[in-house]
Amino acid sequence: MPIFATAPAPTRSELVDHMARTRIAGDVATPRENNLSHYRKLANGDRHYWLGLDLGDRWTDEQDVLAVMAERCGVDDDPDHRTGQDTIDPELTAAALDRAAAELRKAAEAKHRVLFATGHPGALLDMHGSLARALHAAGCDIVRVPLGTYADEGVIVQFGGVAAYERGASLWHTHSPEPMAQTLHSLRLAGEAPPDLVVADHGWAGRAGQDGIATVGFADCNDPALFLGEAEQALKVTVPLDDHVTDPRFYEPMTAYLLSTAGLTGPLGAA
Repeated sequence: MPIFATAPAPTRSELVDHMARTRIAGDVATPRENNLSHYRKLANGDRHYWLGLDLGDRWTDEQDVLAVMAERCGVDDDPDHRTGQDTIDPELTAAALDRAAAELRKAAEAKHRVLFATGHPGALLDMHGSLARALHAAGCDIVRVPLGTYADEGVIVQFGGVAAYERGASLWHTHSPEPMAQTLHSLRLAGEAPPDLVVADHGWAGRAGQDGIATVGFADCNDPALFLGEAEQALKVTVPLDDHVTDPRFYEPMTAYLLSTAGLTGPLGAA
């Protein structure tokens, strides 16, 4: 857990209420028209929206993408709903967190090598860092990115075991898969094994899944690629959530729930 957070992990129902109240799920800030625009661009083959996955010609119908997003994320399944409010089902978020917790528990029990990364450092860095600390305490090897790993005219840096993209002395919000591609390339050049598990978001997660690495991803309702990747079993789990709510502290109860469900607040870990 973050160093200043002292509240116990919420129950599942408490977490669902919290996520709806803070708009991590429920009536989220991302408008319907933005969601549909991204689904259409993905279906039209715009690689920016594929987040490092190779979707081939399997998702060329926007309505097929919408159907998966309704099933796995909880957006409105009505194709005639074109503007206004859209939703993430908090029950689906909680269920995905349960599945993610199972992957974290397996990694802890097997003492796996785990790589954490975020394309949303302004919101999700602390969450990923809390998970990294807990798995490290449980005996996992948290993968360190080799120094001098560059991508997209920037450099890969790490904070608390979490990789992020830096450019111009600032951490950047990025959807690009290149930071993960270059990280995996640098690990190979250094003679290191690839991670056993990746926990990430955006193109970090998509590229890891495409490379056949077991991956837990986090994705917003306007980022359909990771949900399609889960549907095709390229990702183990994709957790639906608004990936940049107004205060990163709103993710702390979710992080506590994830750690508790994974058994990383007791004998396995010291979060």
